[in-house]
Amino acid sequence: MGEMKEHTISVLVEQTFDALPRIAGLFSGRGYQIDSISVGEAEEPGMARMTIVTRGHDGVIEQITKQLNKIVNVVKVTDLTYEPFVERELALVKVTATQSTRSEIMQIVNIFRAKIVDISPKTLTVECTGSRAKVQAIIGMLRPFGIREISRTGSVALRREFRGET
Repeated sequence: MGEMKEHTISVLVEQTFDALPRIAGLFSGRGYQIDSISVGEAEEPGMARMTIVTRGHDGVIEQITKQLNKIVNVVKVTDLTYEPFVERELALVKVTATQSTRSEIMQIVNIFRAKIVDISPKTLTVECTGSRAKVQAIIGMLRPFGIREISRTGSVALRREFRGET
């Protein structure tokens, strides 16, 4: 059956009021977890692109993609896992900051090329953009200071076009 691994699936779908619940229902109805799902306008008017991150054995993911293709409004399903793709996630992290920890937090923010987007006497709010792994890493580094709130977009991803040497 192979190993369980993370899969990033891109779904191009007609924008209808029931598209998202039907696609999410396909996963939950079969007991598959969605780690993240992001939806936004696609390149064509009336179309949306969903990026779904899930875990499963290759055979199971193959079944999911076949089922997704059967949903009426779905135009194209691509499992990006085995091809080069660009992925980004945005996270806002509100972290406890004291006079003595503020500069240390700011050093971490700089190392991750993140930004401080809000400041109060007791907190700093950090904006981080990057791969899921990078977002996980900065959250891990900030956790010891005390995280008050986190808001994450989930991944958005597109297949890379350029295949040659640079």
